[in-house]
Amino acid sequence: MKQFYEMKSRYPDCVLFFQMGDFYETFGEDAELVARELDITLTARGRDKNGDRMPLAGVPIHAGDTYVARLIQKGYRVAICDQIEDSKTAKGVVRRDVVRVVTPGTVIDSGMIGSTHSTYLMAATPDRRDGSIGMAFLDISTGDFFVEQCRAANGAVDVYSEIARNRPSECIIPPGFPADIVQRMENADVLVTVFRHDAFDEEKATSLLIEQFSVSSLDGFGCEGMHAGIAAAGACLAYAKETQMTDLAHINRLQTRITTQTMALDAITLRNLEICHNIRKNGDDATLVRVLDETMTPMGGRLLRAWITSPLIDPRAINARLDAVAFFADSPLIRNGARSLLHRCADVERIAGRISYGNAGPRDLRVLNASLAKIPPLAEYCRGGETAPPALIGQALEEIADLAGLRGLIERAIVDDPPPTVRQGGVIREGYDESLDTLRSTATGGRSWIAEFQANERERTGIKSLKVGYNKVFGYYIEVTKPNLRLVPPEYRRKQTTANGERYTLPVLQEKEALIANADERLGALEAELYENLIEKLRTWVPDLQATGRALGTVDVFAGLAEVAQKNGYTRPEITDDAVLVIREGRHPVVERGLAHGFVPNDTVLDSRNDQILIITGANMAGKSTYMRGVALICIMAQTGSFVPADFASVGIVDRVF
Repeated sequence: MKQFYEMKSRYPDCVLFFQMGDFYETFGEDAELVARELDITLTARGRDKNGDRMPLAGVPIHAGDTYVARLIQKGYRVAICDQIEDSKTAKGVVRRDVVRVVTPGTVIDSGMIGSTHSTYLMAATPDRRDGSIGMAFLDISTGDFFVEQCRAANGAVDVYSEIARNRPSECIIPPGFPADIVQRMENADVLVTVFRHDAFDEEKATSLLIEQFSVSSLDGFGCEGMHAGIAAAGACLAYAKETQMTDLAHINRLQTRITTQTMALDAITLRNLEICHNIRKNGDDATLVRVLDETMTPMGGRLLRAWITSPLIDPRAINARLDAVAFFADSPLIRNGARSLLHRCADVERIAGRISYGNAGPRDLRVLNASLAKIPPLAEYCRGGETAPPALIGQALEEIADLAGLRGLIERAIVDDPPPTVRQGGVIREGYDESLDTLRSTATGGRSWIAEFQANERERTGIKSLKVGYNKVFGYYIEVTKPNLRLVPPEYRRKQTTANGERYTLPVLQEKEALIANADERLGALEAELYENLIEKLRTWVPDLQATGRALGTVDVFAGLAEVAQKNGYTRPEITDDAVLVIREGRHPVVERGLAHGFVPNDTVLDSRNDQILIITGANMAGKSTYMRGVALICIMAQTGSFVPADFASVGIVDRVF
């Protein structure tokens, strides 16, 4: 309990999961909270400092991630305190320490996060020189990390819009951050964490980022002059490293996003147009993203959401995306072949993150290996048409790294169907390590000897029901039922009485037990060591895996948008520099999906000189709002790089939708 009180004093704002053997126990107020929130039994054990019975609630370690995930979803922070020395060799009480802190914004475990949603930790800080606000967003599970800065005049509005766009789970702020913005964050279900002031110091932040990325300056990331943005990025990284207690080497690049380089969609617009979340249930049913998301991979799903909420305003960049979509739309064989392969690709980005973090499981590695095997035929499909793939697809294919060495290593090391964790054993393939093979032979031979010993004893004693069993407390034993006790030989040594009979042992059985137990124990330790060394080797491939994951996501989005266009009868929009919008037979992309008898299409003509305003009249429920929203969504789709629901559309660049 001294250990517990010490850890709790270091992490007073966290629920402390305190390892005791095979369980994570919680005590005192933590136990009462856990019992209430997770609906598990609350008991009591011993006395607390005041002499009262100490509340106690525990969960099995093997199911710990499930319970932690439920607490995180409810907005709690959890400190994981593990036994950090072997209980068999420890002198006195086993040493324990907090090995990581899990918060809503720093989740990396696969069971705690949705596959098609980024899980962002956000940091925000004001620039006291000009009143602007710097923001940084970090997805620890993938290494996605970007920074931006909003003008003072737009302060709270821009912060709230970025929250609506990126949906962070947690935001860290310095002491004294504007209370009105904090309130809006909390209203948006963002956990707000006040982090120490020095973490937001620009000089310290710059040093930390330079060290993380192994560069001499941050100029190459395009964030020069973004003083508050750099401070936010440094604080974001510092918080992530302190909670995860590791170097997070997979966070190896920083993107700079300039808000004036994309279409402005503020929080109200994103909400009312139901781009990613519907107003009624806050889910993604009946939203634009649900209509457009035909992606086959988690990487593609996350990228599509990022594109939809930040449409482009550069005609050349938009047309480059439309060229890629058209390539797949015009080549159904290539599209179908590519999508069938992408469908069998796992979340390469997040598995890379788990490898870097060190918590990738054996099944993660086998799934990764199977996914990487799909890349060569995928590239062949994309390059196998009569014409070369357009620029963006070609660039994506070039970014896919040569991972033959990684695949070979996993293939040699991991069995075809491994258990979920290394603790269960049987993970490392035979032939990978000679010492492991020798130990396995010893352990397997010992168990064969036990089976043979049981058969011989039955024959020698005439007790046909005699059996040799094992448990952790008594080891191996010979079990004889009560009706056969009269046949027990005198050399049998009684070990335990049970309800149904007696348990015995023999010197020869005890000797073999020691041999088998020693082999099994060494076997488990060696296999764990080999797996840890394997993960260390795989870490060198993490940057290549991240690049490959991004490339697969890009190809997936283009193929998915082409699939949507073919299914729904969309057409490629013309993108122009003129301040003119012409839509012929346009439809609302979301509403038409819910109509059994089709959507009645409409025309729209707007320009900056003669037709700046359209006045729409009609009775309630006549469709005025649907018409207006349909025009807005067509513009957003076009500038995202998607085909649109119209017979014809010419879209002059729209810089903002109100």
